[in-house]
Amino acid sequence: MSLPSRSSSGPKKPTVGTRNHAYGEPGLWYAASGLVLALAMLAAFIGWILYSGVTTFWPGRVVQAKLHDGSRRMGEIVRFEYSRAPDGSTQPAWLLRTGNFELTQTHFTWVRQNELDRFEEPSWAWVVERVEWGRFYGIPKVLLVDDQPIATEPETIWTKFNELHPDTVARRRRRQSLQTRDIGDVNARMEEARLSVRAAELRYGRDSAEVQRARAHEEEVRRWAERAYERLKAEIESLEANNRRFQLRMVTADGREATLKLGDIVRAYPANRLDRWDRVRIYLDRWREYLTDTPREANSEGGIYPAIVGTVSMCLLLVVLVAPIGVLTAVYLREYARPSTWTSLMRIAISNLAAIPSIVYGVFGLGFFCYTVGAALDQWWFPARLPNPTYGKGALIWASLTLAVLTLPVVIVTTEEALAAIPNSLREGSAAFGATRWQTIRRIVLPRALPGILTGMILALARGAGEVAPLMLVGAVKLAPELPVDGNFPWIHLHRSFMHLGFHTYDLGFQSPNSEAAKPMVYTTAMVLVTIIVVLNLLAIGIRNRIRSRFISETV
Repeated sequence: MSLPSRSSSGPKKPTVGTRNHAYGEPGLWYAASGLVLALAMLAAFIGWILYSGVTTFWPGRVVQAKLHDGSRRMGEIVRFEYSRAPDGSTQPAWLLRTGNFELTQTHFTWVRQNELDRFEEPSWAWVVERVEWGRFYGIPKVLLVDDQPIATEPETIWTKFNELHPDTVARRRRRQSLQTRDIGDVNARMEEARLSVRAAELRYGRDSAEVQRARAHEEEVRRWAERAYERLKAEIESLEANNRRFQLRMVTADGREATLKLGDIVRAYPANRLDRWDRVRIYLDRWREYLTDTPREANSEGGIYPAIVGTVSMCLLLVVLVAPIGVLTAVYLREYARPSTWTSLMRIAISNLAAIPSIVYGVFGLGFFCYTVGAALDQWWFPARLPNPTYGKGALIWASLTLAVLTLPVVIVTTEEALAAIPNSLREGSAAFGATRWQTIRRIVLPRALPGILTGMILALARGAGEVAPLMLVGAVKLAPELPVDGNFPWIHLHRSFMHLGFHTYDLGFQSPNSEAAKPMVYTTAMVLVTIIVVLNLLAIGIRNRIRSRFISETV
């Protein structure tokens, strides 16, 4: 009697009373729960940064807290929490951003429920954002031109302010441009002439004819600079005198008066009289300022444009530096090196490099790149500038090289794996047609391994862009007076220090004297950094996918 054959159509269906463990369902649920947990953590992280960053610049309403003792506090409610009162009880409390630092010596104040009589919303309470001293909260009393009042009612003051303020802002920006760009150009020409004299002395001797010609040229430049200084100084004084004509007198919640120059006001608005469109306009204008302007008020206000330029420049230079070194190393280990103890030790060493703390790379970059290589370059190429270092200090090039060393193991390992995935039949077929090993690698292996190589570039870019500890030692600064990339030849200045969004976030979170005002900027800066990393990665992924699809179509 023959036995019935087992069906091969699929797995046997469970019968009643059979445990699910026998069919692997618990493993499926465990794996799925891990995926769900990972996605939930990622969504919470990204969602919190996006929510906190996007809502930072939305203009809120201004409240006036009337206390039981008759005093008043005016400002924007930042947050609400339960805090411990002096008597030991736990009470609701509101944190108000009250501004007016030159009058109160504080930017924020707590209002507890046991002190509060009521909250009011003054109809004509203004929020004034200034170049210095932070925000000012008050009610406009009079608008002055040449010390003469031209408007005394809040509504009339608001109308006249909108007419006069744009011109004062234009004059302030013109003055800033003269002080930074034009005077900076004059100083640069004078420094260039001085250095030419110094270089001639080092090369030809102090009494040579070349030195005499250089000194004559320096004297000519000095006379030109004096005339330029006088012209720029006169224009700056004229702009400042015009802006001093326009003043705004404000009354604070406690009855004190303060006179503000219109030229020092970035923007002002009656917070409680804005409609939805006015709030959107102010919100977008704050974003424009944040993305295109320079920082002010210890980086807690203003923009992050220098940090964006520095971060993108460093990331692109990092990829340019790490790609050839990592790819060539991987090509040698996979295609040329014979299996031996030495190659095994090299692979172990490369893998162990990835476990070294990043601050160690920063110390290495400071000691080797800055103080050794940079100092040598100064001795060879810029002796006239010494003792002021040109390359013997933190700079964009040394920061990029330090991060290139840090991310090099990632590029080597991923490139080697990409090369190993190429079938040997392609190499053998190329050799059968008489191609050399290098021709095979260059024309057959590397093009097909390029998607995997780009994956390594993406991982290196993502890690390098988020590193902060090494950059604190080899180039990143709190405030850079000059951009590493600008319109002046040679356009990319590798010797300059730079601002970085990661270091800027650290500085806002832990070094800002106005921590409460800087706290929302931390989330906004982090959001911008994440966005830049995502955009750069998406560009690299798009290139990788195009290359991969091209080779797939050729194979088909």
